[in-house]
Amino acid sequence: MSETLHQFFENDHRQIDLFLKKALKQPGGIELNYYHQFRSRLLRHIKMEEKLLFPTAKKVNPELITELIPKYRLDHGAITALMVPVPTLSLLKVIRYILKNHNIAEEETGGLYDICESLTQGQTQQLLEELRATKEVPVHPPNTIPLALEAAKRALLRAGYDYDEIVSIAE
Repeated sequence: MSETLHQFFENDHRQIDLFLKKALKQPGGIELNYYHQFRSRLLRHIKMEEKLLFPTAKKVNPELITELIPKYRLDHGAITALMVPVPTLSLLKVIRYILKNHNIAEEETGGLYDICESLTQGQTQQLLEELRATKEVPVHPPNTIPLALEAAKRALLRAGYDYDEIVSIAE
């Protein structure tokens, strides 16, 4: 049996999560090599959804995808903005929280991946080849300017999240 789009993206989520776990493995610290890999893979994942998955599905059913995509795009903008500041444990807590919610919405039965899968039947193998060939996004070093975190917080608010509220949630 060949791989489905849902399986491809879900497997990619697991790989990204693994890099984040490795980045946080050292208590009270961040392993920057793994964080860089996490960051790079996550941005590539967002690129695959935005540049390949969404446009392909939109060609089949523009109305449905136009209705569904705005929330995911706001999340993607917020997640991308969180990749800009210097990583801290608080920042990574917020990233993990948002990714958990975002990934559930994409992966759940009847969620985004199931919808896109049904819309792109017949194009799956070609789309999977294009997804696998997607190049990494060039990544700049984290930005040390405090404005970077403030911009990320504003992007989170647009997506319906509050950075400080998430940080205050006990684990």
